[in-house]
Amino acid sequence: MGTNSNINWEKIQQGVNEVERLIGQKEYNSAMITARQTLELMVRLQMERADIVTGSSDLMSMIDCLYKNRWISKATCERYHKIRMIGNKAVHDGDNNAYSANQAYHELSQEVYTFANDYRNAQKGVRPAPARQPAARQNKPARGSAPDSSGRSRKQKGITFTTADLLKLLIPVICIALLFVIIKIVRPNSDTGKKKTTAAVTTEAVTSSDSSDEANTAETEPEIIYRTTSNLNVRSRPSTDGDKLGQLSAGSAIEYIGDSDDGAWAKINYNGQEGYVSKEFLTTE
Repeated sequence: MGTNSNINWEKIQQGVNEVERLIGQKEYNSAMITARQTLELMVRLQMERADIVTGSSDLMSMIDCLYKNRWISKATCERYHKIRMIGNKAVHDGDNNAYSANQAYHELSQEVYTFANDYRNAQKGVRPAPARQPAARQNKPARGSAPDSSGRSRKQKGITFTTADLLKLLIPVICIALLFVIIKIVRPNSDTGKKKTTAAVTTEAVTSSDSSDEANTAETEPEIIYRTTSNLNVRSRPSTDGDKLGQLSAGSAIEYIGDSDDGAWAKINYNGQEGYVSKEFLTTE
């Protein structure tokens, strides 16, 4: 790997510097294409270092192959693909966007910095640790616990109380009890007076209520219901010359208000307004 790897690493460093120079000159399309080419050099060098052989020379396939073999992490894999797609858009669509160029340079710089550390370790003979998935957390017995039959930890029993702990619990309870006793001693008469006053007011209210009920019962008279004995016209005034407001069928109950001045007509409530019907055709129940 010696000479060939050195040449590739120098090209990678030169590629990053070239991308920065092209962005400074506002040649954004060329900067994105150069970023993709530099990424491809870095990916090929890692494939060589990992002794990974793939039947495809496609950049996307090589990136995925590095990730599947746990040579790069998921975050690194995503950054590689982002740089690759930005470069593809510049090549195929002629993209010349400054934001995309700066994004490609930013992602490439971060990954080249990480790659440089791994590369130095490789030069010293230290192989980079493969990217692993985070291991599941193991349940460890807590300090002062003993494992049960299922392998899980259980806390040891046995709780001791000192005299000081008991006093801390009892002192607030004693204080509250003393406070209730003092309140009972200081305010006995006021409580008794309130009870007596309340009882007197209640008795008086009950007596007044009973008296009112008796008076209302004595004054209440049975309600008289008026009904028509035949179909009956409703007039606007107590006369056959009055306007006809409507007609009541035989046996209809009416809301009686009073009699007319001559007593021959009854004033009634008809559909929310006053009307008159002949008393000759009314009966009471």
